[in-house]
Amino acid sequence: MATSQFHTVRGYQMLEQNKDQLTPAMEDYLEMIYRNIGKVGFIRINRLAQLLNVKASSATKMVQKLGQMGLLRYERYGIITLTESGMKMGEFLLERHNIIESFLKKIGSNKDILKEAELIEHNISTDTLNNIKILLDFFEHKPEISRQFDEYRNKRSSTYLPVNFKFR
Repeated sequence: MATSQFHTVRGYQMLEQNKDQLTPAMEDYLEMIYRNIGKVGFIRINRLAQLLNVKASSATKMVQKLGQMGLLRYERYGIITLTESGMKMGEFLLERHNIIESFLKKIGSNKDILKEAELIEHNISTDTLNNIKILLDFFEHKPEISRQFDEYRNKRSSTYLPVNFKFR
């Protein structure tokens, strides 16, 4: 890679940014709504704020933005429902999260998998996500190879970077 093609993480994010694209925070809200609408088909704003550890006023502002994008409907007394496109996007976001969590578990990550998945999921390409899914499916259909990988990983894990290595 030529040096002139290199960017900071934020630089890459800005290059990919699209006005109509969901921000990582919007994705988190939509995924959480999708996870929790359940059989009743809705979630209340106060419950959403509680689940995301934010103030209800912050949740209301974000929900209004998502509503303007046509992903959900927000009623005056705090009831949130997803539109058809919001349901599809929520389903994708949850599936993406689950694939990354499964991958992290498979490779032996055991440090706060939820946090790791959250940090990765907003920056992974669809192509890479698909390839991770293929790898996980491969291991599922080839249990002997999966077991061999686990054994290899367990033998080699202490020979690479120190687990508690700190950059500062």
